[in-house]
Amino acid sequence: QVPLEESGGGSVEDGGSLRLSCVYNLSADRRYCMAWFRQRPGEERERVASVSGYGGNGYADFAKGRFIISKDSDENTLFLQMWRLRPEDTAMYYCAAAVSPVGDSCWFLSVGQFTDWGQGTQVTVSS
Repeated sequence: QVPLEESGGGSVEDGGSLRLSCVYNLSADRRYCMAWFRQRPGEERERVASVSGYGGNGYADFAKGRFIISKDSDENTLFLQMWRLRPEDTAMYYCAAAVSPVGDSCWFLSVGQFTDWGQGTQVTVSS
């Protein structure tokens, strides 16, 4: 079983909504920082949102007010609810996990500190 598996991507029009899901299978002995990243064609991977192992959330500026990250620990599923999608949100979206530092924020973790990655789910927003 893969550690992380995303779903929920698709094609929507400008202003549309999508909810991404990531089922995770990680050690129950640790707390994890879970995050959504995205990678647009020709660009580097960028962080969208994260939730620390202690419950605090963080968002990129472009995600604030439009995206919400949440986690259902009973179902081992991470979500990214996205509203008011724009063509510039078109990207491959990835779920990732890192052992969480103590505290409400894990936003400061570098990309390289995320040790588990899903295969990605494509989001395409047309104008």
